[in-house]
Amino acid sequence: MTDSLIAVFLVIATGWALKARGVLSPAHWLGVERLTYQVLFPAVVVYTLAMADLGRLPVLAMGMSLVLAILIVAGLLLAIRPLLLRIGIDGPAFTSIFQGSVRWNTFVALALAAGLNGREGATLMAIAVAAMIPVLNIMCVLVLAQFAAGQRMSAGATLRSILFNPFIWSSALGLVLNQMQWMIPTAVATYVDIMGRAALGVGLLVVGAGLDLKRLAAPRPAHGLALVLKLIVMPLLAWTLARQFGVTGTALTMTVIASSVPTATAAYFLARDLGGDAPLMAEITTLQTLLALATLPLMVLMLN
Repeated sequence: MTDSLIAVFLVIATGWALKARGVLSPAHWLGVERLTYQVLFPAVVVYTLAMADLGRLPVLAMGMSLVLAILIVAGLLLAIRPLLLRIGIDGPAFTSIFQGSVRWNTFVALALAAGLNGREGATLMAIAVAAMIPVLNIMCVLVLAQFAAGQRMSAGATLRSILFNPFIWSSALGLVLNQMQWMIPTAVATYVDIMGRAALGVGLLVVGAGLDLKRLAAPRPAHGLALVLKLIVMPLLAWTLARQFGVTGTALTMTVIASSVPTATAAYFLARDLGGDAPLMAEITTLQTLLALATLPLMVLMLN
C-alpha cells in the first residue's frame, strides 16, 4: 500500500516539477488535461466496466455505501450553512467547501486501485465511478447554482452539463456494453484498452501540474472544515456503511480508497465557471492532495 501510494505521489510531484520548470506551457497543460478528462479516462471506465464480471462483485452494496456517505456529508454541510454564515463564510466560499468535502480525485483513486489490485481493483473502482460521479455532478452543479455569486445555469444547461460529463456517459456506456460483451470485436476492445492505459500516468501528471503551492494560505476554518470532512469523516462513514452492507476484502479496501482520496482538480474549473470561490477551491485542492499522503494510508490501514 505504502509503495503504491508513494509511487502515485511521485508521479504527481513530477507533474508539478514539469509545470514549475515550464517544460510545457499552460496552454499545453490545459490541452493535456482536456485529453485526459474527455478521452483517456472515459476509455478506462468504458473498458473496465464493459469487460468486468459484475455478477461476482458487490456492486449494489459498494455503490450504496459511497453514495450514502456523500449524501450524509452534503446534508451536514447544508444543515450548518447558517452557522458558517455567522463566521464569515459566504455563498461562494460555501460552494468551494462543499465541493472540497464531497468530490473525489478519480485519477488518484484509479491509479491506486490498479497499482494495488490490478484489474480487480480497477473494476471495483470503476463501480465507484459509476455510483458516485452522477450524484456528485448533479449535487455540485445545483449547490453552485443556488449559492454561488455567478450567473445561474438554466435548467437545460444544468441537464446538459450532467449528461455530457465524460465520467457519466462512459459509465453508462460501459454498463450497457457489459451486457453484450460477446458482441464487442477484439480489435475494438484492445483499442479502448490501449487508450485507457495512457490515462493513469498522464492523469497523475495533470494532477501535479494543477497544484499551485503559491496559493497556500494560512489555514482558515474553511480549509479545515473541508479537510476534516473529506479526508477523515467521509472514509469513516463509507467504511461504516460498507461493513453494514456486508462489503469485505478488496471491495472494502477500494471503498475506503474511493472515499479517502483528495477532492477533484476539476472542482476548480467548475467553481471558476459558475461563480464559486475559485482561489479557495485551489487552496483546498492543494492542501488535501498534500495531506492525503499521510491520511490515505492511515485510513486504509485503520479501516481494514
